[in-house]
Formats: sequence, C-alpha cells, structure tokens
Amino acid sequence: MTAQAELGAHLATSRRGLAELAPSLPQIERWGTDLRERLEGGGRLLVAGNGGSAALAHHLVGELVGRYDRERRAFSALALTAEVAGLTAIGNDYGFDQCFARQVEAHGRAGDLFLGLTTSGRSTNLLLAADAAHRAGLRTWAMTGPTPNPLADASDETLAVACLETPCIQDVQQTAVHLLCLAFELAAGPRKDGDPGW
Repeated sequence: MTAQAELGAHLATSRRGLAELAPSLPQIERWGTDLRERLEGGGRLLVAGNGGSAALAHHLVGELVGRYDRERRAFSALALTAEVAGLTAIGNDYGFDQCFARQVEAHGRAGDLFLGLTTSGRSTNLLLAADAAHRAGLRTWAMTGPTPNPLADASDETLAVACLETPCIQDVQQTAVHLLCLAFELAAGPRKDGDPGW
C-alpha cells in the first residue's frame, strides 16, 4: 500500500467513526446541559486521561475556562495532568496508579463531575479515580473506546466510540469534546446583549 493510500484509509476509517457518533448527539446535548447547570451552580469539572487523552483533557479544560466559540464567563475545570509538581509527587510517593485518585480526593466535592478520557477503558489510574469520585459524591462520566470495558462499568454514564483502532477513537473523541463544548454553550439559551454571565 502506498503512503497516500494508507493516509486515505485512515481518513476513511475516521469518517466512519464520526458517522457512528451521530446517534450519541442526544447524549452529548444532555451532557452539555448537565455540565452547564453544575458549573453555573458552583461545581467543578475534573478531567483526566493518559497520553493523547491527557492532551484532550487539557483541550477540554481550556475551552471551558476560556471559551469555545462565543463570549461568556469563565467556569471551573481542572485537568488532573496539569499540575506537574503534584502529579509527580503523588506518583513518586504513592505510585502512578494513584496520581488521579489523590487529586480527586483533594479537589472533588459532592455534586462535582469527574470525566475520564481513555481509548481502552482499562487504565488503573482512571479506575481508581472513578472510585475516589464515587466515594466523594461526584458524578462520573467516561469517554472510551468500544464497550464493554472496566471504566465504562465503573462510571455513571459512558460515551463509547465504536472504532477499533486507537487513532480513530482519538479522532472521534476530539470531535465529541468539541460537540460537548458547543452543547455546553448552547445550554445557556439565546445570547442576550450585554449579559456578562452568558
């Protein structure tokens, strides 16, 4: 297979994955509304992932604290991979498996939301974080690859991507995060001129 053919095959696979995301739009819309209500009520979103999923967690948090595509006030969201001193101290003292759970214990409050991002759904550090979130009274969501998988089983709700290949899962999850951000902003209703809280 030529390089161009292989690139085309990847694009075709990702297109099929994106097409399979369409039935999840009602769930994404509901998630956006739920997230908006929680954050407007003073809650916080905690997001975690490993590798490319960690980068996606940072992306999501940046869109919420900053903005997605329209002006509005800032909302509280933390990527649990962002604070390097704490992350490495926890990993050194308690082991890498505890790197997210310890932060959930520190920052999570009842009514907050924990979102685990993963392609496999099998990362021990995310499973322990979901368990810590439940114990602290947080709602837990997961974005994963195909189900069944352990993180989906451990979460209150899961948005699963049907792709089998990791790059395709990541392509679709990136779009799902953008859709969640859009749903979050649309949940505020029509924009009101001069409304700083929009």
